[in-house]
Amino acid sequence: QEPMRLVRLTEPIVFDGNVDEAAWDAVPPLPLTVYQPTYGGEATERSEIRVAYDDDYLYLAGRLYDSATGGGNVKTLYRDRYSGDDIFGIVLDSYNDHETAVWFTINPAGVRSDRTISNDAEMSAGMPMNADWNTFWDAATVQSHEGWFAEMRIPFSSLGFQDDDGNVEMGLSVYRLIASKNERHIFPDIPPNWGFLSFAKPSKITRVSLEGVHSRSPVYITPYVLGGLSREAELDTVRTSYGYEGDATRELGLDLKYNLTDNLTIDLTANTDFAQVEVDDQQVNLTRFSLFFPEKRQFFQERAAIFDFTTGGFSRLFHSRKVGLTDGQPVPIIGGARLIGRVGSTDIGVLNMQTARSDGLLSENFGVVRLKKQVFNSNSTVGGMVTSRVEEDGRYNAAVGVDGLIRMFGDEYVTLKWASTFDTDDESGINPLDRSRLIARWERRRQNGLSYAADFIRSGGDYAPEMGFQMRNDFTFLQGNLQHVWLMGEGSPFFSVTLGTSALAYTRNGDNSVETGAVEPKLHFEFKNNARLELTAINSYESVREVFELSDNTEIPIGDYWFHGGTMRFQASRAKTFRPTFTASTGTFYDGWNVALQAEPAWNLSSHFEFSAAYQFNFIRFPDRQEELNAHLARVRLDVALDTHLSLSAFLQYSSTDDVASVNARLRYHFREGSDLWVVYDEGMNTLRDGVGSPRLPLSQNRALLVKYTYTVVTTLAAEVRNVSKSFKTGSATVCALDDVSLEIRSGELTLIEGPSGSGK
Repeated sequence: QEPMRLVRLTEPIVFDGNVDEAAWDAVPPLPLTVYQPTYGGEATERSEIRVAYDDDYLYLAGRLYDSATGGGNVKTLYRDRYSGDDIFGIVLDSYNDHETAVWFTINPAGVRSDRTISNDAEMSAGMPMNADWNTFWDAATVQSHEGWFAEMRIPFSSLGFQDDDGNVEMGLSVYRLIASKNERHIFPDIPPNWGFLSFAKPSKITRVSLEGVHSRSPVYITPYVLGGLSREAELDTVRTSYGYEGDATRELGLDLKYNLTDNLTIDLTANTDFAQVEVDDQQVNLTRFSLFFPEKRQFFQERAAIFDFTTGGFSRLFHSRKVGLTDGQPVPIIGGARLIGRVGSTDIGVLNMQTARSDGLLSENFGVVRLKKQVFNSNSTVGGMVTSRVEEDGRYNAAVGVDGLIRMFGDEYVTLKWASTFDTDDESGINPLDRSRLIARWERRRQNGLSYAADFIRSGGDYAPEMGFQMRNDFTFLQGNLQHVWLMGEGSPFFSVTLGTSALAYTRNGDNSVETGAVEPKLHFEFKNNARLELTAINSYESVREVFELSDNTEIPIGDYWFHGGTMRFQASRAKTFRPTFTASTGTFYDGWNVALQAEPAWNLSSHFEFSAAYQFNFIRFPDRQEELNAHLARVRLDVALDTHLSLSAFLQYSSTDDVASVNARLRYHFREGSDLWVVYDEGMNTLRDGVGSPRLPLSQNRALLVKYTYTVVTTLAAEVRNVSKSFKTGSATVCALDDVSLEIRSGELTLIEGPSGSGK
């Protein structure tokens, strides 16, 4: 099918959100479809959405009428936060790869949010959205008694794309969300057959073409200055009391971003610092496996999906948190480089970072190369990845992997992967299968009607990707998922009803005995107001051959255990001012039982104040051995936004199993895109201070106050020259003849040697 040709603006517009220029009237509005609450139903409000472009920008305009609320529903002024507001958005598969996209949204107050989409918006490998990504773009809105009106302006320099002599093709979808009615108007007409993100699925959105659009190659230079004070509690040499050792921080650093081509970008960083990044959520670990924490640092966000090489669940061949973080604590990064983009039908990702010596840790070099190419059709790819981690003393760990995703027919997909690792401690004669992981998956990618998936993983005992993440090794894994989704009609209170089940088994490679097994049927209801209710029955098995400890040192003895229980989860509509989420589960737990309760309320006091919290309580009892565990985990977050420039986020956490509490407060003044002032306060506190045979712990374990300022300068390395009819060398100079001028380039100087206005430099 031929791509839809977007309209090029022939007259200027005033970028103020009013959408009242004659230039916009010359752009036909897109035909919209009601996606929800009832697909194909009648729209209750009028929406006009237009898309156009000029030499430098892609524009999106909306006349979003609202008879109920007038100026639209605004719950927050906090950047990158969705709190149940009305939304106007655009999704762009700018690389036209049918797999990844960038997503821009605004609310009626002009508060912006941007994120990326990966894995064709499929949930099979985890959440396919990354809300930590940011780029350069603008938005303007106007609110009135009729509704709200909006304009977006996205620079082509912020979008990677394939430029074929000025002809560009990409994927596009737009939408408007009326939050109070959970009513979404979309273009193009995409049925909700592929889950709640169907309207943003890169392989299903419409293809559009632009003409006379050329790549821009600005250089973004972002220096930073950081200063602050910190202190840490230290036990004295005779171990009788605690005192504090202080430290002053004074840092300078630099980030540089440059588009080498229209679709190939390099990022350079020196003395990298991530002081402004929010701290990790504390977790209670009730398993014998490592916890997974996501990446939040901005340097690793852009086109991060290129580096995806998942190997089952949270496991992956490369996890960027291994760079510059050890046990969650930062390690100084001397610098590094990151090259990402697309050449033809091949995605390219290259990363190299160097860390410094720190607290007894040696300096290390981290390297990654990732290639992925489309084959057969736009939904099939093959690729490979190589990682290396080398310490300054020569010790190394390396990994290599190849993978393929093939769309067989219809919605049927096959995934095949192989990865192997090598390191300094390898002994001769290791079976290649023992150092490798093999993955195979067959799935039907459809959320309407019947869908299914079958997985096989075989992981050897010597497989150890030190730049990746894995929860287990030396196992064979089998899993099957089967579900049926019914999209309900206009007369039903439900948008969809899902009935499904999953069954899995982990077996030990040594003796083929079952280590973990589970069968979990579930019933899921999605209401038309966006509330959700899910019921899950739990039937699982764990074989424990080594004693291990839970978070508070409670031991689980050797044995074979069956778990039987159930979970209920309810999530209120996101459009409500007060929107709670509740989860309750109960059942047997190893040789005892557990009752777990979790509440996650969120409350918008106004568009300036948002309060959210999470409280998790595990009531665990082992009656036969008269042991118990009461695990409390609490998080409280307060977000305050005076306007779209000045905001404060305070994040308090408490864990009873670790006996710690923490405060992370971040004040941000956003001057403009890329330039910010941050004031960050962190404190860790001991909640259990008295111990047997040791001095009393201080209330404050550590404290830090940091101030960081970043300022982005946008410039160009060279002038862009178009319509060159001929060029030739003469001596040490290059002469370019354009349509009506001639230019001479000699020793870095550009001279006009012939033209309508004479000559000059």
